[in-house]
Amino acid sequence: MALDIVIMAAGKGTRMKSGLPKVLHRLAGRSLLDHVLDTTATLGPERTLVVTGHGAEQVDRVVAAHGAQAVLQSPQLGTGHAIQQVVPQLGEAGTTLILNGDVPLIEAATASALAQACGDAQLALLTIILPDASGYGRILRAPDGAVLGIVEHKDASPAQRQIREVYTGMMAAPTALLKRWVMALRNDNAQGEFYLTDIVAMAVAQGVPVVASPAPDETGVLGVNSPLQLADLERRLQRRRAEALLEAGVRLADPARFDLRGTLSHGQDVEIDVGCVFEGQVHLGEGVRIGAHCVLRNASLAAGVVIQPFTHIDGATLGAGTQVGPFARLRPGAALAEDVHIGNFVEVKNSTLARGAKANHLAYLGDASVGERVNYGAGSITANYDGANKHLTVIEADVHIGSNCVLVAPVTIRAGGTVGGGSTITRATEAGKLTVARGKQVTIPGWKRPVKAKRP
Repeated sequence: MALDIVIMAAGKGTRMKSGLPKVLHRLAGRSLLDHVLDTTATLGPERTLVVTGHGAEQVDRVVAAHGAQAVLQSPQLGTGHAIQQVVPQLGEAGTTLILNGDVPLIEAATASALAQACGDAQLALLTIILPDASGYGRILRAPDGAVLGIVEHKDASPAQRQIREVYTGMMAAPTALLKRWVMALRNDNAQGEFYLTDIVAMAVAQGVPVVASPAPDETGVLGVNSPLQLADLERRLQRRRAEALLEAGVRLADPARFDLRGTLSHGQDVEIDVGCVFEGQVHLGEGVRIGAHCVLRNASLAAGVVIQPFTHIDGATLGAGTQVGPFARLRPGAALAEDVHIGNFVEVKNSTLARGAKANHLAYLGDASVGERVNYGAGSITANYDGANKHLTVIEADVHIGSNCVLVAPVTIRAGGTVGGGSTITRATEAGKLTVARGKQVTIPGWKRPVKAKRP
C-alpha cells in the first residue's frame, strides 16, 4: 500500500499565549512535532508532508531535520484549505494519512491501523469514546451503525451532544478521492473557512464507505491547545515512562516525581529518588543509586555508582564504584575511572580522573589529567584558561594537592609529590617532593585596623 502522510502544523496556538509556534512547544524535552515525526517515520511512508503556517521558518527547520517536506499554508483558511495546499505533492494512488502536529503521543500502531482501515478504498476516521466529549465533533451514525457524518460541538443539538464517540481530527482517505474531494470544498460558512470534515458528507453521498477506526486510549489522541493541556500530557507521558521502568525492575521512590526527557537504559537493582531528571541518552549500571533532585544528561554510570542529592551530570562517564555529590557538577568530557570520589561543590570539566582519585570539597578541575589515588584539596583549582586558549594540567599518580592551591596550566605535578596548601604552581614540580609556592608570612608591627569616621 502506497502511503503518504500529511501532518497539520500551521496553527498559531493562540491559547498557548506564546510567540513560539504551537507545534514547537516541548513535551518530555522534544517539540510536539518531533514526537509526531518520529512516529510517522516508523510507518515507512513514500512521502511526509508537513503543512506549516505560523512561524513557518522555525517549523521548517524541524521538518527538514527529519527529512520531511514542508508545505506553506498562507493564509490559514481552515483544515480543508491546508490539504488543498498539499494536493500537488500527493501521489496518484494509495492512501493519505492525515495527522495533527499538536497530537504528539499518537502511537505508531494506532496510525497504522487507521491507514489499514482505509485500505485505499474507504474513508477512515480515527475516533474515541470519551466520558466528557465537550468541544469535540460527534460521530453521527445510521441505525445500522454506518457512519453518516460529523457534527461540530457548537452545531450539535442537545441530543447529539449526548454522543460520546468523537472525531479526533485524524483520518485516512484514498488519495485519488481525497484530492478530488478537497478541491470541491466550499467555504460558505460563518467563518469563511474550508473544513476537511465536509468530505465525510461527500463520501456518503458518493457511496464511498466511511468507517471508524477506534483509538485504544485517550492519551494517544489528546491535542495541546493550552499550557494546562501541555502540562497534563507531560505528566501522562512521564507516568507511562515511570511505570515501564518500574515494570522493568527500577525502584522509583515516587513515579509522580520523575522526568525522562530522552532514553534511559539500566541494569538490575537501580534506585532513583524523587525529583530526578534524565535527558538525552543515559545509562545506569547495575546497583546504581541516584539521590534526590539530580539531573543527568548524556551520561553513562557503571555498576555501583552512587550519586548524592542535587548533583548535575552532563556528558560524563563514571566508572564502577564511583561516588559523586552532593551538590557536585560534572560537565562534558568528565571521565571518572573506578572508585573515584567527587564531593560537595566540586566541578569537573573535560578531565580524566584515574582509579581512586578524590576531590572531596569545593574544588575545580578543568582540562586536567588526574592520576590514580590523587587527593585534591578543598578550594583548589586548575587555572586552565589564559583568556584565549585552554591548557592542560597533568597531576600524576599519588599526588596530594593541599587546600586553596592554584595550578596554572600548562603544568605537571610529578608522581608522589605534595603541593603545600595555599600554593600557586606555575612550573612542573619534582616527583616525591614537597612543593610550596606562597608569599612569606610577616607581621607588621604598629599596624592598626582602619576605623570608620564618626558621622557628625
